[in-house]
Amino acid sequence: MSIIFRDLGLVEYKKAWELQEGLFNEVVAAKLSKEKTESVNYLLFCEHPHVYTLGKSGEENNLLIDHIQLQAKNATFYKTNRGGDITYHGPGQIVGYPILNLENFKLGVKSYVFNLEEAIINTLKEYGIESSRLTGATGVWLDAGVKNKTRKICAIGVRISRYVTMHGFAFNVNTDLSYFNHINPCGFIDKGVTSMEKELNRKIDIEEVKGILKDKIYEVFGI
Repeated sequence: MSIIFRDLGLVEYKKAWELQEGLFNEVVAAKLSKEKTESVNYLLFCEHPHVYTLGKSGEENNLLIDHIQLQAKNATFYKTNRGGDITYHGPGQIVGYPILNLENFKLGVKSYVFNLEEAIINTLKEYGIESSRLTGATGVWLDAGVKNKTRKICAIGVRISRYVTMHGFAFNVNTDLSYFNHINPCGFIDKGVTSMEKELNRKIDIEEVKGILKDKIYEVFGI
């Protein structure tokens, strides 16, 4: 089994989405033609310019500013075909897009999301940050379940069709958290957001985090 890794750097959201769709269609086509797909699994890392994205089950009123204000913030907005509600992507955030045939890894949807969360949790441990899951929600959280302290450091929203994945996670490393003030992140109005920079009170080497995170993802998927 193998996963082909690509770091796209800073890339417009729409361009990355189109690339994902192309790779997703490639993997699905290989499956339908009964080709071997063990070597056509992909993991894309990137950062996006300021953008808000809304999942297919989300509510547009969770975006708290209008399109004129979006332009003033130098941000864009997209409705997407992933699960989940609204979230923000921007510089200083590692966005990960795994395009995997889950049958290769003998995983169901819940186990797949669990693995993504586990890789983030294990990466944060390397920096002395304790994190966990939150019952009833996806993603990775700090002080999960602690009233008025629970805060999200990584959002997860995926699309899975024919057991092939796309979209993925948004991991706050040096993210400008003020952009979250303009949404109800993932639909929540009573929970905060955070970043590695905020928790450790210093800028973090994002390239170093990418390297650790890639290794942790490969580890949880048995690569």
